[in-house]
Amino acid sequence: MINQRAIIAILFVLSLGGAGNWWLHRPIAQTAGVLVDEEPRQTEPANRQPITHGVYQLTPLADYDIEARVLSREDYSIDGGSGLSPTDLAVGWKRMSDTSVIEQLEISQSVRFFSYRWVSTPPIPLAEIQRSSANMHMIPADKNVARELGKIRQGAVVRLRGQLVEAHRNDGFQWRSSLTRDDTGAGACELFLVDSIDRL
Repeated sequence: MINQRAIIAILFVLSLGGAGNWWLHRPIAQTAGVLVDEEPRQTEPANRQPITHGVYQLTPLADYDIEARVLSREDYSIDGGSGLSPTDLAVGWKRMSDTSVIEQLEISQSVRFFSYRWVSTPPIPLAEIQRSSANMHMIPADKNVARELGKIRQGAVVRLRGQLVEAHRNDGFQWRSSLTRDDTGAGACELFLVDSIDRL
């Protein structure tokens, strides 16, 4: 006769396996108030030499240094870009890092897009939401960065440094980063080769 506790333990382990890293979906609680007061810092690339990243050739477009609150994360494994960028982070800074603002928005990610909704009126002007948040396609530069990326949860405040890039593959695949914070819709996301991650 099978022990009932053993069955429960097996079911628990299987449920974790089916859900992946379930703890990633547990948001980190933050108090109200602006957590990140600086805008992303974007400069001309210090080195414009192409970077070979597996089967991809990456062209640096800008050096990028950002502190932000993670509004949402979405992992990808089967779309055309997942071999390069396995994770998207939706992030916010300025008032889009404030819990009192974020709680009034319904934030979601799907098919490499980041969206937000509100009940009646936006908690801050729409143009400010657009300028103070972004969906970033994350390219980990190495295994250590990939490991740190895998630990990032919604609500975390992080500093990310690296380059915004354009990616090419021999079969004609091409993916280019946005270089402005004011754009929206298709092509507005940052394609971000991340060299370092610090959780603040």
